Order: sequence, then structure tokens, then C-alpha cells
Amino acid sequence: MTTTQTPTTATDTTTTTTTEEGAAKDGSYAPEEAPRLQWAKFAPEVYKAMVGLDAAARRGVDPVLLELVKIRTSQLNHCAFCLDMHTKDAIAAGESVERIVQLSAWEESRHFYTEKELAALALTEAVTVLTDGFVPDEVFETAARHFDETGLSQLIASITVINAWNRFGVTCRLTPGHYTAGQYK
Repeated sequence: MTTTQTPTTATDTTTTTTTEEGAAKDGSYAPEEAPRLQWAKFAPEVYKAMVGLDAAARRGVDPVLLELVKIRTSQLNHCAFCLDMHTKDAIAAGESVERIVQLSAWEESRHFYTEKELAALALTEAVTVLTDGFVPDEVFETAARHFDETGLSQLIASITVINAWNRFGVTCRLTPGHYTAGQYK
């Protein structure tokens, strides 16, 4: 794949032209938009606190499971920046592309995941979406059968933290596509 970036005007962002099978007929994609706000630059103490909270939440959580949870949460929240980041981190952690692709339809693709992963994904959706205003007892109880109290607490914390990161990403329209696996670890 060949990629070139050229400014469209002095004030515009750059237009990325990518040559590969499936690109637009002229070989280019839509122009890349700059983020609305570089929030971490203007709220560095909040950013540092989020990084610390993220590190505390992930303690003891299997890294591959954690990335699956982060990808699924980011899918639900439509956070392209976090999808880019956590997909790359999942692959670097040894996750298969096939399982990542199936995450958006995990309920129909149950055979790709362990029972523990399925419980974590169900909990992820319940905590993230909250359509009924609460996490259903059945979802919580299923997760509690697969995780001890510490593990379940860490998982809930991890789900909560990625939801917060997603809110920053979506609100500020952080730009996906420039992350390198492990860049922020």
C-alpha cells in the first residue's frame, strides 16, 4: 500500500491518497479531518489521572481479554480512534484478526470465544449501553461465575475506563489511523 499526504489548503487538514485494491477509482479516500480539540494538551492533569486509572483498572486482567473488551466498547460507542488503537494492540498481543472481526456480531459468533470471554462481552455491553438503566442480574451473575470478586471488580473498572476514554475520543473526534501498537503503554 502506498500512502501520500498533501495539504489541500493552508488551513485544511491533509488529504490522504492510498493506492491499494478497494480504494476509490481515483485512488484516494476522503480527506482526513483534524481533531476538534487536543483535550489532553489542555487538561494534562485529567489526562494523567486517566492514565493512572487505566493502569490501575487493567491490573490482573488478561491482556487479550482486555483488548476484546476495549474493542467491543469502542464499537458500541463509535470511537474510531480507540478502535484503531485497540485493534492494533490486540493483534500485537496475539489476538486473531478473525476474532476481532467477529466481535461486532459476537452473539452470533459465540463459537469463536470462551465462556469466560462471552461473559465479559455480555457484561461489557450491559455496562456500556445501559438501555434498561441497569446491568441485568443474569449478566452480572454469569460474569461472577467466571471471575472472582477481584477479577470482576477489575473487569468492571476496565469497562468503565474504556467508556470514559471513548467519550473523550468521540467528543473531540480524535483521528484514527496514526497509532502504532503499544504506543501509549
